[in-house]
This record gives sequence, C-alpha cells and structure tokens, in this order.
Amino acid sequence: MTAPPDDCLARNDWLCGAYLSSRSEILLDASLQHLRLTFVSVLIALVLALPLALAARRWRRASGTILGVTTILYTIPSLAMFSLLLPVYGLSAALVVAGLVLYSLTLLVRNILAGLRDVPEDARQAARGLGYGPLRTLLTVELPLSLPAAFAGLRIATVSAVSLVTIGAIVGFGGLGNLIYAGMNTYFKAQVLTASVLCVVIAVAADLVLLLAQRLLTPWTKATKGAG
Repeated sequence: MTAPPDDCLARNDWLCGAYLSSRSEILLDASLQHLRLTFVSVLIALVLALPLALAARRWRRASGTILGVTTILYTIPSLAMFSLLLPVYGLSAALVVAGLVLYSLTLLVRNILAGLRDVPEDARQAARGLGYGPLRTLLTVELPLSLPAAFAGLRIATVSAVSLVTIGAIVGFGGLGNLIYAGMNTYFKAQVLTASVLCVVIAVAADLVLLLAQRLLTPWTKATKGAG
C-alpha cells in the first residue's frame, strides 16, 4: 500500500501552508485587483447615485422613474448583465466595473433618498431662518443628517460588489474570482478555499472600515443612542 505524500500540495489538501508560501504573489495580485474593481465601481456608483437621489427628491415624477429603472437593473442576473454590456465594453475590466456600478445604483439611490426624506423639517426651517440658501442647506444640513442612511446603503453596496467581482472571472477580470474559477476547474482545493476566504476577509474588512468612517462622520448618532 502506497504511503500518502508528505506535500499537502501533492495530497491536494484544502488547508495547505505550502500553497500560501508558493503562491503569495499571485494571491496578492488577485486581491489588489479585487480591491481596485470594488473601489472604482462603488465610487462611480456613489457619484452617480447622489444626483439621481437629489433629482428623485426634488421631482416626484422623476422619483418613480429613477427608482423603477434602478430596481429593474438590479433584478438582471449578473451573467446576463455582463452579456448585455459586452458589445459596449468588450472583454475588459471596464465591463466588470460597468456591471457593478449598475447593480450598486439601486442600493445607493434608495438609501440616499431615504436619508434625505428623513431629514426633519425643523432642521430645514432652522437653516432658512439663519439665512441659508438651498445649496448651503443641502450641503451643511441635509446631506450630513442623511449620512447614516447613506452609509447603510454604501456598506451593503460595497459588500455586494466584493461578492459580484468574482463573476468577472468569466472575462478574466474577477480578482480572486479568477483563482476560484481556475481552482474549481482543476479541483485545486487549497486555491479554491484560500481565495474564497480572502473574499470574505475583504468584505468584512471593507464593512468595518465603512462602519468606522460612519461613526467618525456622524458622532451625534452615538450620542443619541447613549441618551436613549
């Protein structure tokens, strides 16, 4: 009876330190690509979502259209979304970014809009009483008070983007998804598990960073909870 090999790579174990040490550069490159795709996608979506939410808040007729369109986009399966965008962007990182931006819009627009609508009317009237114009009221009163709801949407959108980046492996731009996809095709256990765990780590870390940023930017929410 043949003895099992001593090398965990040869045994194709799920947990393998030799894989981590021998593929550290590959894992780092894949993780950095994953982070870049996530960051760029969510940032672009945030830049687009803010004016869309403001338009939805300002014009009720536009509200239904904006929310309806973004909701429809969110219901499109990811593979179908990438296929629809393929003629425009080709097999590129831009294809993945465009798809993630469209998915993130629903979460961001709805939460920013909810935050703006939840701003107390007393706060707006107080700002007008101090002589604030519409723009100054928006920048110094409405947007700061809407941050908790906006951050809630931003956190969900970011975690969702971390997950959806992996689908980009079908076009070669999936960050850690590339390793997961290749590992599943060859049944390379250590690669599949390691890349999957790193995706979870990135998602949790991103959520914690955004939570910390939210607490730093909205200290009054902590004070309100303490008073309650």
